[in-house]
Amino acid sequence: MTRPDDIRVGDAERDAVMVALHDHFAAGRLDRGELDERLDAALSARTHGDLRTLVRDLPAPTGLPEPERPAAAFAEVPWDLGPALMFGGPGHPMRRHHRHMAHRHGPHFKVFPLLIAVFFVVTFSVGVGTAALAVLHVALVIWLVRAAMLLTGARRARRHLTPGA
Repeated sequence: MTRPDDIRVGDAERDAVMVALHDHFAAGRLDRGELDERLDAALSARTHGDLRTLVRDLPAPTGLPEPERPAAAFAEVPWDLGPALMFGGPGHPMRRHHRHMAHRHGPHFKVFPLLIAVFFVVTFSVGVGTAALAVLHVALVIWLVRAAMLLTGARRARRHLTPGA
C-alpha cells in the first residue's frame, strides 16, 4: 500500500502550497530568501512528502489537505446540539444578544392586510386571475426584502461577535 507522502502531486497542490508560503511571508514568518528557496522547491516537488517538508515548520494553513481524522474523533462532537445550534436554539451565537425571540426593534409591519388590499383593488379593476398573480408578486417582493434585511442583520451580528473584527 502506498503511503500518503509518496503520492504524486499536481499543479493544484503546488499552487496551494505556494499561496500558503506567500501568506506566511506576508505574515513575517519567512524572509525573502527562504520564500524564494521554498517556492523553487515547491515548483519541483513531485510528492506530498516533498511539499510537506516545505511547510513542516509553519502553522496552518499550509495549502496541504488536513490529515483525515479517525472515526473515534467524531465521538467528541456534541451532535445533540447540531439542530439546536443551527436553528437558533441554546448555544446559538445570536442568543447572547437577543434573549427574547419575540422582541423586535422598530415598528411591526403587517403584510396580510396589504396583500388583501392589493387583491381587492386589482380584482375590481382587472379581474380575479390577475389579482391572484399581483398578490403573489407583492408577497414575493416583500419576502425578498425581508430576507435581504435578515441577511444583512445576521452579517452585522456575526461581524460583532467575531473577535478582532
